[in-house]
Amino acid sequence: MFRLTAPSEDQVRRFIAKHSRSRFSYPEVSASAGDIPPGYNLDHNRIQLGAGEATWPRAVAAIRGWQMFNIPWLHLYWPHAPIQVGTEVAVSVDHFGFHSLNACRIVYVVDEDGPIRRFGFAYGTLWEHAERGEERFTVEWRRHEDEVWYDLLAFSRPRQVAARLAYPLARQLQRKFAEASKLAMLRAANVS
Repeated sequence: MFRLTAPSEDQVRRFIAKHSRSRFSYPEVSASAGDIPPGYNLDHNRIQLGAGEATWPRAVAAIRGWQMFNIPWLHLYWPHAPIQVGTEVAVSVDHFGFHSLNACRIVYVVDEDGPIRRFGFAYGTLWEHAERGEERFTVEWRRHEDEVWYDLLAFSRPRQVAARLAYPLARQLQRKFAEASKLAMLRAANVS
């Protein structure tokens, strides 16, 4: 949904409620856990957050607190939403003089222990989203190297006409989000 002004919290509540029964806007739900389907743009970004056992709990807390969305030109509704399958959120983006509001739903959660410990989730776009696809947000502790990383993987393509017409701008915005998200996680994981 494109708007000239930022949505009110009440408008966002109604928007999320309206899409609570919405289907996903793409057929390859959960594909970010394996092979990325053909025909999509693939964006894969990583940044080292720190090292060791002290960084790991802060990185996990940052994912649980949706800190990857702590970006000035973006607003997540609601940052206290639980990280569990079926949770729905809306993201409002202030860009190019207007606002877009898009709904997503968590499709799977990652919580793995082993030589590489991972935590995070992926969410998929719902029918009213301007794009179609999935985005995975994970942190991993590579115990052998004693490094903690943030990993952001997305596959997407335009769905709505406005997104198709503004395709170069949409891709620019996706790259801008990836860079801002990495910095937001770096800040969150390094707060003592």
